[in-house]
Amino acid sequence: MQDRQITLTRFIAAAPDAVWRCWTDPTILPNWFGPQGFSCKTKEIDLTAGGQWRFDMLGPDGTIYATRHRYHIMERPNHIAFLLDADDDASAPFQVEVTLDPEQVGTRITQVMTFPTAQMRAGALAYGADRLGQTTLDKLSRAASEL
Repeated sequence: MQDRQITLTRFIAAAPDAVWRCWTDPTILPNWFGPQGFSCKTKEIDLTAGGQWRFDMLGPDGTIYATRHRYHIMERPNHIAFLLDADDDASAPFQVEVTLDPEQVGTRITQVMTFPTAQMRAGALAYGADRLGQTTLDKLSRAASEL
């Protein structure tokens, strides 16, 4: 299974409730989600189990990446799970598991992405998904510290 996974982890100097809110408040999530230099334009957002967030991620070069998160676990205050795909049923989704654990005076976030195949994981690593994911966690950290 590890040949299909990318794991990101980070300590965030904000309470778990603040980090949870960043993930589950529809007015906050689109403002921080995505790598540095990217922004999100929401088409539809329902951040509940059974809901989905459909959005275009806009790259710094103007490229538009259609994206969909289909949420199946939203367990306050520490567990979120969703399928991520290209906002269509033709592309194979991958699973994202987010856990938020209290740590000292903040939160340890762990995000595990499980791809359908090892080749899809290798492709994601080739374009820098691990590095770009860390810049996304930087943006989350800033958003949570402002709450």
